[in-house]
This record gives sequence, C-alpha cells and structure tokens, in this order.
Amino acid sequence: MKTISACTMDCPDACSLVVTEKTDGSVSLRGNPDHPFTAGFACKKIRNHIRRLRSPDRILHPLLRRGEQWQRISWDEALDLCAQKIQALRHEPAAILHFHSDGAKGVLKQAVNLFFACIGASRIRGTLCDGAGYIACVQDFGSRENNTPEDLLNAGRIVNWGKDLSRSSVHLAAIVRRARKRGTKVLTISPGGYGNGSFSDDRVRLRPGTDRMLAAAVIRRMLSRNEIAPDIFARTRNPDTFRAMLRRQSEARLLAACDLPEADIETVRRYYEADVPVATLVGAGLQRYCHGGENVRFINALALLAGHMGRTGGGSYFHLHSMGNFDLSWAGDLKEKPRRSFREPTIGRDLLAAGPPEVRMIWVNGSNFINQAPDCHQNIRAFERIGFRVVTDAFMTDTARRADLVLPSALMLEQADIVGSFLHRHVQYAPAVLPPPGEARDDFQIISELGRRLDPPVLLPDADACFRMSLDTPQLNTTPEELRARGSVRANLPDIAYAGMRFDHPDGRARLPTVLHPEPGPPEGYPLRFLTLVRRDAIHSQMLPDPYPRLPEAWVAPECRALTGLDLSQPIFIVSPLGRLKVSLQLLPGLHPGTVVYRRGDWMSRGGGANQLIAARRTDMGGGAAFYDQYVRLENG
Repeated sequence: MKTISACTMDCPDACSLVVTEKTDGSVSLRGNPDHPFTAGFACKKIRNHIRRLRSPDRILHPLLRRGEQWQRISWDEALDLCAQKIQALRHEPAAILHFHSDGAKGVLKQAVNLFFACIGASRIRGTLCDGAGYIACVQDFGSRENNTPEDLLNAGRIVNWGKDLSRSSVHLAAIVRRARKRGTKVLTISPGGYGNGSFSDDRVRLRPGTDRMLAAAVIRRMLSRNEIAPDIFARTRNPDTFRAMLRRQSEARLLAACDLPEADIETVRRYYEADVPVATLVGAGLQRYCHGGENVRFINALALLAGHMGRTGGGSYFHLHSMGNFDLSWAGDLKEKPRRSFREPTIGRDLLAAGPPEVRMIWVNGSNFINQAPDCHQNIRAFERIGFRVVTDAFMTDTARRADLVLPSALMLEQADIVGSFLHRHVQYAPAVLPPPGEARDDFQIISELGRRLDPPVLLPDADACFRMSLDTPQLNTTPEELRARGSVRANLPDIAYAGMRFDHPDGRARLPTVLHPEPGPPEGYPLRFLTLVRRDAIHSQMLPDPYPRLPEAWVAPECRALTGLDLSQPIFIVSPLGRLKVSLQLLPGLHPGTVVYRRGDWMSRGGGANQLIAARRTDMGGGAAFYDQYVRLENG
C-alpha cells in the first residue's frame, strides 16, 4: 500500500514522501515524483529514518528512574505523577520550565507550547539555529522573504556564501546543478570543508567568521569606482551613515582579516557586477559567530547595492519562517500572563545562576539539549539539579538518560501533522502511516491527556481544530479536508521577494548596517577555529545509537601549522578550555589552515559530543548560539 506523507524533520526541503508498506511488513520511503519541489527523490537522512523507526533501541514504555535503574510504569502512572508534580507548583508556575526545540516540526507541536503557556510555566527564548540570520534579514528588509528556489534557474550568477550543497538541502543542490547546466556560473565562498567542488566554477576560501569583512571590502571597492547606482541608495534609509562607516575601513586591513589576496575581492566584485541577475545563497553557519548577524547583514547589503534584490534571478536567500504561512494565534503566549524565560544558547549557565523561584520541574520535548547546546557539562550540572525531570523521546539520548521520567514518543510517519518549509512555499499534510511501537505516543496526545488530569484542567483544542485554525490564512485559504485530499498546497505568495525593491519596513526602504566589528583573534594557546559542521546522514543528534567508528573524526588542512610536532600515529585530542575530545585526525585539502572541522551530532555516551568543548556564547542579534566562536588546539595524549 502506498501513502503520501511528508517529512517533519528540521530540514529546509520538507519533502513530500511516498511511503510503501509491503506485504512482508517492510516499509520503503522515496520522494514523491508528483510533488513540484520534491520531484521524486529524497536524501540519505530520509532513507535512514526507516532504521530509526524499526530500531531495537526505541523506548517502548514510560520509564521511571529508581536510583540507577529504570522501572517500567503504565501511562496512567506516568501522567498521574506528572500531574501531581505540576499541581504542586500551580501556585508558582515559574518553577516549571518547558524546554522545546525543533526535533520534530508541525502545527500540533505548538499545542505543547500552548499547554505550558496556559499554566504560566517558564519558557525558552533564543535559538540554537538561525536566530542571528533571521533578525539580520528583518533588520535589513523588514521581514525574511526569499524568491522561490526555482527562480535560481533565472540567475546568471549564483554566489553560494557558505551552504554545503553536498550534505544539506539536496533539492536546492539539484536546482543549482540544473542552473549550471544552463550556463549559470557559481562562486562558492567559505572556509572550505564543504564539499562544494562539483557545484562551483570559482572559489574563495576565507578565514572563518570574516564574511562581513569580505562583503564590506567588495562594497567599498564598488563605491570607490562609482559602481553603485544612486537610485539603489535611494531605496535605503541610511545611505550616508553607511558610506561614512565604510570610508573609515582600510581595504588592506579587511583583506588581512579575511586572509585573502587582493584578487579574491575582484573575483567577488566581478560576480556581483555582472550584467546578469545574481542570486546569493546565505549559509546558516556564517551566522553562528558572535558577529554572525553582522555577517548576514553585510552580505545582504552587497546583494542589495549591486542591484540584485527584488528581481527575478536575484535575491538573497536565507531561511524562511517554516511556520510563517500558518495562523498560530491559537497557540500564542497568552500576553496577559508574563512568563519567565531562559536563553537557550546559555541554558546551563542561566539555570545555575537563576534567582527564585528555582526551577523544580522541567519538561523537555523535541530536544536533546544536553548534547546540542554549548557547554554540555554545565548543561548536565544544571539539569541534574532540577528536582523532577521529564523527557519525551524515542531514544535514550544524552538528555533522556539523565531524566527522572522518560515518555516514549512517536516519530515521523507515526503521528499526523501539518508542516511547512523554511525553503519553499508548500504546506503539507503528514498522516500517521505506521503505528508507533510499543506504547509510544505523540506529544499532542501526551500533553492533551496530561491537561485533563489537572485541577482546574487545561483543555486543549482537538487536533482537527488546531489544523483548521492554523490553515485559515489568506495565503493558504484551505481546510484540513482539502489538504488531506491534495497532500499539499502552495502558499499564495509572490515568486519574487521585494519586487521593485519595495521592502517590508513601513517606509518601504531597506536598512544598511552602520557598524563593522573586528573579528576577535584566537586566545593564547588555542590557535584553531572549531567548526562543527552538518552531517550528510543525520539531522543534528538524531542518530541511531549503533556502534560508532572507533573514534570521532576531525579534519585539518595539510598545511595546518598545528600539525608540527604532532605524532599522527598516536591518539590526537581536540582541546579547549572546557575539556578534550579524542579523535581520529584526517587531512582535508582546501580547508582553511586555521580551522578544525568536526561533524556535529554524535552522542557523548558514545564517545562524541563536540559541544562539550564549546563555551556558551550568544550571537550579536537574534539570541543565537555562537558555536563557531570556539578556538581549540590539537595535542597528543
């Protein structure tokens, strides 16, 4: 039997999927050939999801900690215990913390947020992902909108500023590949290590974190040659302040900061000054620095001032809001109830420093934050200090194994939901195709049943009502019945963002950055930038707890100076002020020599966990995590 469903993982492509249940009980997944964006193929992460569904390591029953052991209990016992703990804190709800993230996306996941808002619990603010880039785009353009990804086929040039097209967003990669076959030239700008060779005609390798300096240097040169049209500056609010700021910059110092030769500025300038539309792809990695938002803002400014915003074949592509096409007012934060919040990137430190009331209960769903947030060991100390810890998950992750109560959660294809995308404009219905194993339940069912046990109860809308309210927007104008029948609908939004260079600020004009901060250098004894980049086969830490390779792998350039004096036949450790991690060190030509690359997501319990080496720092805007600000060294054991 074949069923059309959709991917609800934290991936921009949000694929439409054909799920085939075979007579022998096996299941296969492939991209839906009839979907206009998915076009019949999907990535390795989707194929690996079947293994997650059928893994013998799935948690099948509620588990309650008894000392060092886990005791299986019934759902009634588990939910009664949770209700009892919440009821005891109803008079002081800030002592309850709801920690959620995007381990699974969808409309019904918002109901969990609504439940905890109704009782007034503390919440999380900020993000581990794209907050700096999001706010940068809003500051620049008044919103975060992109041209359609298909419009890249109209570009004469594409500047790929930091996206790894070989490991993420296979459908965006396919569009770029098609564009190249049609004659579009592609420039890749990155510190290397991204596997973009087959997607690139030209390359610029810069020092990590200095993207804004390169963009500023190119704009400065364009200004000096009078290559920016006055009517473009007229579409901005603050051109004089911006020009004055750039004139104070030295091109030589900007180049030195980027570790680039002068010819590379010319390469980038020629791309943007080409007499054809130029599209810019802005990677999420370059906004994971302390000045990450500023990086995005200067890249946006370059795309704008070169005349490529608001036109077909142009635009600056960052992440859309994956829930932006829905009306989620029903799941709002209940403005009449102010709530305490904790910052996600610095969650461990903030919890340890929190004033009264201390957090005495935490509920975690859609997150493995002990592993995924910076400074894992500080996160552990903060988590274990909380009196009652509940985690809903399908596996015994680094977070779940430290809980007091683990509730088995359903996974994608085992629960119905509606999902959007942060790349394309399609909204899709993802039906429950397979029964969850054992007693696993989806988060909506869990939280709805818990709400009914409270006094007074917290009664949530039913699933169909959540769907109906969420779909009632001008750009969707559909119903749950229609969406179920069609599988997906395309939001009625313009194909070209900011057409005619009319932006979404009230005055219709864009804003340019007004300050350019220097990039901090490495601290003494830690010369290498630590980049924890995306994997090809898993979303973040959503990996199977299978036996890992003997050691986690890390990569440096063959010319990396830190190799001097190292004995590569002996164990190698990546060392930061927070700790050390034993790795198998590999050489990667093309990588910037001041960089160590590590593929993020592996578990501490299996010998990995790069975030235990990374200090908790925030980005300059958007409350993001500055993962890539960390410097490390290499040493033998």
